[in-house]
Amino acid sequence: MRGAGLWRQWLLLALCWLCSAAPGHGAGGSVRIWLVLSDGGRLYQSFAATLRQSLPPALPLSVVERAEDFTADGQAGDMIVTVGSKAAETVAGRTGLPLLAVMLPHRKYADLLARRPPGSQTSALYLDQPWARQAGLLRAALPEHSQIGVLYSPASRLDLNELRRQLAARGAQLFARQSGAPDRLAGDLDEVLAHSDVLLALPDSDIYNSNNIRNILLSSYHRGVPLVGFSQALVNAGGLIALFSTPEQLATQAGAAVAAFTQTRRLAEPQYPALYSIAVNQEVARTLRASLPSVDALRQQLDKSPGSLPDLSDRREPGGRSGAADQPQARQAARSPQ
Repeated sequence: MRGAGLWRQWLLLALCWLCSAAPGHGAGGSVRIWLVLSDGGRLYQSFAATLRQSLPPALPLSVVERAEDFTADGQAGDMIVTVGSKAAETVAGRTGLPLLAVMLPHRKYADLLARRPPGSQTSALYLDQPWARQAGLLRAALPEHSQIGVLYSPASRLDLNELRRQLAARGAQLFARQSGAPDRLAGDLDEVLAHSDVLLALPDSDIYNSNNIRNILLSSYHRGVPLVGFSQALVNAGGLIALFSTPEQLATQAGAAVAAFTQTRRLAEPQYPALYSIAVNQEVARTLRASLPSVDALRQQLDKSPGSLPDLSDRREPGGRSGAADQPQARQAARSPQ
């Protein structure tokens, strides 16, 4: 087994080993974990259930189902896991306990650091997929398409140079357009579609939200430009294909991070998802006459794609900041203007 399959096998074995190594009693005593969800929705509940299953029963796990209900007063603990941006933003400044923010967009990590008390440990498990993996999927699924369009908002803080580099390594070019005002979105989208044969959608809520998504999908469909997305919901709505990590997959990786913390009392560097899923809308594929490999074949190709399974820790943050979240200089840099 190679690539992502080998990584998945290693991750599960590491989790089993860590959980069996006197869980909750490493580095000097028992450990209590707080899990704070953004809300009580189905996806968050699924994450919580999987995380609980991945941890040993003897490890105390207290769950707060709505971020606004969290208070640090009188709540003893050793580590907090937040799920979703709302939970991370709510908890960040209220406690100095070590914080692992899961399902956090990469672009929001610097802001999270700026909210944290001095000297506190902070890390993240990003919602985003690494650029190398995303570029690998485009190459594997649509090898004849080489003009990749991206529409993004000012708040997205995209590392366009790295995305351009990863695409170029696979024979593709990037056309990116920033869209800052809602009344300019339609025109900016038309320009991107006119210069692209694939629209790469990113988890940018200022662009891809409930107000815009229908018009974006219709525009791309009418131009015959397939949309490659970042969620199962986007594929269900009319996107051609998507690369994403499910709550269960992220919870499994978070469980390994929690288990490691119980032994070392230290958080690892921020990480991209190790486990991922691929979804295809076959009806859209037929309409666009897109001949796609099977999901299994795509995964095999993607697992072999150069750089799609790098060291998944993220040692440099937006704007060139280091990922050492407990260092004052990193926090000061996070406050500096871009």
